[in-house]
Amino acid sequence: MPTQRTNYDKAPVITVPGTHHSWTGASAWQEIARHAEAQSSLSHRNSTLILVDTYPGVDFPALKASIGRSLPSYEIVDLEELAALPIEQIDALIAGNLTDDRVFGVLSHHNLTQFYDPQRLKRESDRLNTNQQATIVVGWGAGLLAREDATLVLADMARWEIQQRYRRGAPNWRSDNGAEDNLRKVKRGYFVEWRVADRHKRSLFPSIDYVLDTNSSPSDGTLITAEAFRAGMAAAVAAPFRVVPFFDPGVWGGQWMKDVVGLDPAAVNYAWGFDCVPEENSILLQVGTAVVELPAIDVVFTHPRELLGELTFARFGAEFPIRFDFLDTMDGDNLSLQVHPVTDYIRDNFGMQYTQDESYYLLDAEEDAVVYLGLKTGIDPEEMLSALQRGAEGSESVPVEQFVNTFPARKHDHFSIPAGTVHASGAGSMVLEISATPYLFTFKMWDWDRVGLDGVPRPIHLEHAAAN
Repeated sequence: MPTQRTNYDKAPVITVPGTHHSWTGASAWQEIARHAEAQSSLSHRNSTLILVDTYPGVDFPALKASIGRSLPSYEIVDLEELAALPIEQIDALIAGNLTDDRVFGVLSHHNLTQFYDPQRLKRESDRLNTNQQATIVVGWGAGLLAREDATLVLADMARWEIQQRYRRGAPNWRSDNGAEDNLRKVKRGYFVEWRVADRHKRSLFPSIDYVLDTNSSPSDGTLITAEAFRAGMAAAVAAPFRVVPFFDPGVWGGQWMKDVVGLDPAAVNYAWGFDCVPEENSILLQVGTAVVELPAIDVVFTHPRELLGELTFARFGAEFPIRFDFLDTMDGDNLSLQVHPVTDYIRDNFGMQYTQDESYYLLDAEEDAVVYLGLKTGIDPEEMLSALQRGAEGSESVPVEQFVNTFPARKHDHFSIPAGTVHASGAGSMVLEISATPYLFTFKMWDWDRVGLDGVPRPIHLEHAAAN
């Protein structure tokens, strides 16, 4: 095992060039009000209008409370309460995307306007046009009420922070499911809410006036101007940059990253380290003396061609198609036996346009480490599926090596794992996984008689695995 910690940077910062200001707490809302009042004066209106469009996952009650304390003279309109469809109607609308499965759904192509009552939106828009009261409209979709003289604020946050809030009991948007299985909450986020939210957010970028970092509490979040935000996005693609990595324990997790990366030595283990998944990770922008945390996907959305190149953008659009992560099983256990879907299957069943081809590069390995890779020639598929089914039912362990090849895994070895290949990293390995991005689409076939860290059996998807 390594004994020396490295200089691994867990908080890489992108310096935003130029002179830009930032604000926190009450001063942030006072700056927004100053801008709104100036806009109102220029347009010769008798009232000011501020639109605070929130990403689903923002602590909405805390945000409204912070605004109310800072700007007590303003009327606060909760757009979600005023005009969102009842959650029962939204549930019915997206039922086909969520499915009954615990993990997998179908990618949504809904627009945010479908979650709102159009008549109520129009009535509120008309009212605001004649309103004499200084007003702040708050909620996911506030930008739908865009008016030329309004001040538009994007309250943004990263998906990884949303997932941490799910684990602590936060519900999905307007849902009463805080106590629900976390995997189902992530599924609703991944297949529906984040897709709709990103589609909506991209439409706001050209017209925003400010961006508010809400990864911390709204009262502590840092506000920057749209100019600073755009300068930060441009700075990110102008040179090599890193996202903020995050690390997570798992039933098979190891101990290697604790020492080498400098993680909490008291943690039970660390299974994953995600160091470049822009859809999940955040970035840190140094704006003057302040550090602002924003979703890394914003870089992809605002500068896709510069970041990806023309050919990659033509193939994948504004989506970062490669991810880099660590899989630590040093002093740990085997990963679940798994397979990723082939392209035709993932497209037809889940609406995803590409699949997860991947590779394992061994950063370190114990002497007896192995990689499970590919089915043995001549095995009986039905016999294997029967064994896996009995394993999933808990009636007997699965003799994996009877069906799956094992290869010695040595430091610096590199294994190619095309989609549709049964595989798993064995215990005693430190893997740099380089793969395509659709991380959610892993079909577990066998989990070595284990349950998850929450004590619940981890989901097995033999019907999907058998089809691939």
